[in-house]
Amino acid sequence: MRKGIGVSPGVAVGQAYCVDEIFVNPEHTQLAEQEVFAEWCRFEKACERTSAELRALQQKVSRQVGKDQVGVFQSQEAILRDPAFIGKVRDQIVRYLRPSPAALEIVFKEYDQLRAKTKDAYLKQRLLDLHDVVIRLSGQLSPLLKEDGAPDETPRVLVAKELLPWHIVAIGGLALSGIVTQTGGRTSHAAILARRRGIPAVTAARGVCDHCANGDLIVVDGRNGTVIVHPDPEQESAYRKLQREFVDLRGKLAENRDRPARTADGVELTLLANINGVEDAQAAGAMGAGGVGLYRTEYLFLSHPAVPSEEEQLANYRQVIAAAPGKRVTIRTLDLGGDKTIPFLGHDREANPFMGWRSIRLSFEHPEFFLEQIRAVLRAAAAPEGADADITLLFPMITTLEEIRRIRAMVRKAGKQLAAEKKPYRFVPFGLMLEVPAAAFTIESLLREVDFVSIGSNDLVQYLMAADRDNPKVSHLCEPLSPPVLRVLQRVIQSCNRAGKPVNLCGEMAGDPRSFVLLLGMGLRTFSMSPALIPTIKDLAAQITLEQAAAVMSDVSSQRTTDQVRKLVGRRVHELAPNLELLESSN
Repeated sequence: MRKGIGVSPGVAVGQAYCVDEIFVNPEHTQLAEQEVFAEWCRFEKACERTSAELRALQQKVSRQVGKDQVGVFQSQEAILRDPAFIGKVRDQIVRYLRPSPAALEIVFKEYDQLRAKTKDAYLKQRLLDLHDVVIRLSGQLSPLLKEDGAPDETPRVLVAKELLPWHIVAIGGLALSGIVTQTGGRTSHAAILARRRGIPAVTAARGVCDHCANGDLIVVDGRNGTVIVHPDPEQESAYRKLQREFVDLRGKLAENRDRPARTADGVELTLLANINGVEDAQAAGAMGAGGVGLYRTEYLFLSHPAVPSEEEQLANYRQVIAAAPGKRVTIRTLDLGGDKTIPFLGHDREANPFMGWRSIRLSFEHPEFFLEQIRAVLRAAAAPEGADADITLLFPMITTLEEIRRIRAMVRKAGKQLAAEKKPYRFVPFGLMLEVPAAAFTIESLLREVDFVSIGSNDLVQYLMAADRDNPKVSHLCEPLSPPVLRVLQRVIQSCNRAGKPVNLCGEMAGDPRSFVLLLGMGLRTFSMSPALIPTIKDLAAQITLEQAAAVMSDVSSQRTTDQVRKLVGRRVHELAPNLELLESSN
């Protein structure tokens, strides 16, 4: 048994599917002598495909971003021609009869140990380039999907040390019943993916990868963070019963998809969906969302084999608009950096990437590239799908008034360019994503320059508490129900309401029952969350009045510690909606 942090409620019992940071289930069986030549040919073909991919990237990045940004891909392609690297892999295959994924893994770990020891800056950078090349090669050799592109339909419990953005892209079609990671917190990629799919998840389950192998039976209790590998018959029976109850309750709640979102005293609410692509937009409609409150466009770039052109972006945005409930979509510009990077926008490793060159700051560094995305959104708004749609444009990680004014100038420039080219376009309302404490404390002056505000509570919490949200050692600090976080949120919501500017919250707090009640009590009426959580929040809203929510918030205001807040709100939510206990995390 392992104890971690329950980050997506519910219970799952299933077979483990272990994913390494880079290598997807490398085969460690020994080859027969007659298989060696075919295996080496397999590796060579993977190198050829990866090399072709990198050459195509060089051409596209040179054309769309600039020639000065192609160096990283030239360096990576050179690695595929490096006789020392290729020779080491060949030796593992031919001499030690290892399948190519296992051979690649062994060679990479040898180089990775060298990277940890060396102090030579140039060598370190070359070894980081090798890291990216190996990810590409590994994807060619061991795709998560079947060779014919069809996903494996057997539900599995995904087990990983850490779930990275490229994993999320790769497992898009994989059937999952649960997720367990050794690291991460409530707002890690694993947690967000799990809540988006409505499946149980536990993060920070230390040591679980050392005691779990592919095919092992594993229990995941996302309510209290319990993980059990090889449960005994009594445990398995008990948890399978809980799993059936979880699935039944989730199914019953999904039946309320067509019911209006309103409180017990009849106040209308707007429940929107956070999405990563077209499939999520379709799922949002199936779950009863009123629209898309946050389209994370970076996943279009992370999943693209090269660089999505303006025309490709336009086509994607049109598809999302057409699939979104009520054709209501808030499109967020690229929020890259931190742990979501693409090499053609820089390859520098920062000591503190979450507080460095990321998000809107990175977009400003590449204005022509940034303009291309703005142009695509304005064109999508004027396309047949967008003509009668409610489309808004959201800019992430805004810190200062000067940044907003710079963005306004860029939007105007994009419009002038399109007008000169006689391409149809439409200006849309634009808003700021409030994630930086500096913006929260100057919200009144910022509100004069924007049409709406979207609170990104995930980053806002980690910046307020000076705690990396993916670091389990400080996860106890990265708590949205802490008194200082609640005070800042209340101040922002009240400022927006006084100014008559629409405000919503699109962080993970929106789909958490305890947080939802407090946000409702603060005066928030629009929430954006993972599609799978909408039925739960809609059901909770129908059982609570505004007066009750305000009373809970008033009681919380006198609490001095996070633990006191969590216990008080947890007790009140259970009193108001006892049927949701199975769908609520107790961590």
